[in-house]
Amino acid sequence: MPASIRKLIWYLFLLAGLAILIPLTGGAAAENIVAVISIDGTIDPGTKSHVAYALDQARKMDVAAVILELDTPGGYINAAEGIRRLMDDYPRPIYAFVNTNAISAGAYLALAADAIYMAPGSTIGAAEPRYLGLGTVDEKELSFWEKEMSAMAERRGRDPQVASAMVRKDLAVEGLVEAGVLLTLTAGEALEVGYSEATIENREELLQQVNLAGASWELVEKRVTDTLVGWTTNPIIGTILLMIGIVGLILEVISSGFGIAGILSLAAFALYFGGNIAAGMAEYWVLILFVFGIILMIVEAFMPGFGVFGVSGLISTIIAIILAAVSIKTGMLMLVISLVLAVVFSYFAFRFFEKRGALRHIILSEKERADLGYVAPPDQKELHGLNGVALTALRPSGTALINGRRIDVVSEGVFIAQGTKLIVERVEGVRVIVRQIEPDQY
Repeated sequence: MPASIRKLIWYLFLLAGLAILIPLTGGAAAENIVAVISIDGTIDPGTKSHVAYALDQARKMDVAAVILELDTPGGYINAAEGIRRLMDDYPRPIYAFVNTNAISAGAYLALAADAIYMAPGSTIGAAEPRYLGLGTVDEKELSFWEKEMSAMAERRGRDPQVASAMVRKDLAVEGLVEAGVLLTLTAGEALEVGYSEATIENREELLQQVNLAGASWELVEKRVTDTLVGWTTNPIIGTILLMIGIVGLILEVISSGFGIAGILSLAAFALYFGGNIAAGMAEYWVLILFVFGIILMIVEAFMPGFGVFGVSGLISTIIAIILAAVSIKTGMLMLVISLVLAVVFSYFAFRFFEKRGALRHIILSEKERADLGYVAPPDQKELHGLNGVALTALRPSGTALINGRRIDVVSEGVFIAQGTKLIVERVEGVRVIVRQIEPDQY
């Protein structure tokens, strides 16, 4: 066989081997990578944004599995529900690693995972919902959240009564918790009642438990945008942003030009609406509604009275602010508090800057003193009932001689010829109103 043919056959075998080896190598690399998503601190819209990004990265890397590492006191129910939906849509296994606490919404996410593993000394449970930490929610919301928790437990073959006892303190579970106390499980108790697959020390032990020993893990870091979304959607921060926006808007309306107050107002409102839109709690049309309301109020500012433009603009901005919040109830509370704070802050700010003359260009601070040329009009009520004579024709205003003085007078809309005798009918402020005296009344 010629050497050239042998060389050609050799190259063909080499190419065929590479064609087989390349896909196998790619699959092996994917099977040896596990993505880690760390959820620590409060579960908020920023957390949802981070998990959405992390799962998207995990899809692109085609990882073998995802570890959801939990150390959280809980957070917003709607944010946790959004994360659970993202988890349900993910095609590969998601394992929850409770290290060190999965409380409230954290317990919900742990139950939503394909399996739960807990570190020694960790806890899970205490999922009673509270409204902004101020008190328990009403029965409707409580019942919904209880069923959500028990449904997550039930679909993984866990006892739903245990999940219900984490939500309702009036439920008792024999051997675990008495009525009147919320259920929180330790790692040992969770393992005993089937709410944990194993107690492990670290991620490496978890990988061994799920037959991925030797796989490398890659932590998906939180982005700056995720942190920013978490901050701006926080009700406390959101209330402060609204207060700054309202105060800045007030200062811009009463001052000339566009200055730092307007810039601060725009920045505050942009952060408020931008954060909520980025978190998926509001659509762009809410921002358009807000801008439309501001435009209507500006139009009203150049028109006399307070009519349809002003009222419509005010209603539009209020609705937009409320709808952009995490819930209508929260939005209304934030708006009321921010308005009160804005009024109080504006009052003290004006008092402070007025004393230092910083507002002299936009606030009238000079007193109308006589030495500055301000002279009040004389009180002419004593002219009432006195007679006089018209020094000029009254059409209907003119000049008359009354009590030896030249007085600017006005008739009651009729022409009075010069030299006609007059009587002062009445005095209204600076207006002296006269009428003609008929000859038979001389």
